[in-house]
Amino acid sequence: MSAEAVRVRGCLVGVGVGPGDPDLVTVRAVRTLERADVVFVPVSEGLPPPGRAEATVRAHVTHDRIRHVAFRMTGDADYDTPAVTVSQALREHPTGSVAFATIGDPNVYSTFTTLAARVRALLPEVTIETVPGIMAMQDLAARSGTVLAVGTETVALLPLTAGVDAYRRAVADHDTVIAYKGGRALPQVLDVLAAADRLDGTHGTAVYGACTGLPEEDIRPAGELPRDRPGPYLSTVISTRRRQWPA
Repeated sequence: MSAEAVRVRGCLVGVGVGPGDPDLVTVRAVRTLERADVVFVPVSEGLPPPGRAEATVRAHVTHDRIRHVAFRMTGDADYDTPAVTVSQALREHPTGSVAFATIGDPNVYSTFTTLAARVRALLPEVTIETVPGIMAMQDLAARSGTVLAVGTETVALLPLTAGVDAYRRAVADHDTVIAYKGGRALPQVLDVLAAADRLDGTHGTAVYGACTGLPEEDIRPAGELPRDRPGPYLSTVISTRRRQWPA
């Protein structure tokens, strides 16, 4: 019987493995990764492994059923080639489970979302599941002593790839605003917060974080950042209308 003739009813599981610190992984995530027939970890074309996801996975699993799946992250992103790779593993284990480890949470701005859709198109009977993970905003909030929301306060989360105008509107409309993927737009972000008096003023404060939980961690008040210098792509800025909590 050919591989194509096998009815694949296995399970593809997107596993959130946290922001990069191996300590911030759930028990369920570890169990899922340990039991999976194959664990895929993403690697960016042109960058040497291991990435954050792989390093976190290897800190917890006792097997070596870990495979790299490459993603082209420059130009037009390619999800079709990784989907074929993952689908082949599911065909090899038609009633088993294949895990995909992703930094943060698999349901929030995750590579897994598009990958799973492409796999489902190839293998319609496959079950798709997710295991939630701790996100960078939660890690940064904890490490910086920042409370994200109290009482009736509102929270907005957006990537800076949505544009600075979208960020400016969020700052005007919400008590707490979390910006992801903001490195390139960091100077403009600081300008928006300064104009709203939310860098370190009477109307609020902001904290910046990059590489949280890693040796190169950088966490500081956003007002201390150079106003003319971009940051790493995977950086986070949290702005609140509170100066401090408790206060």
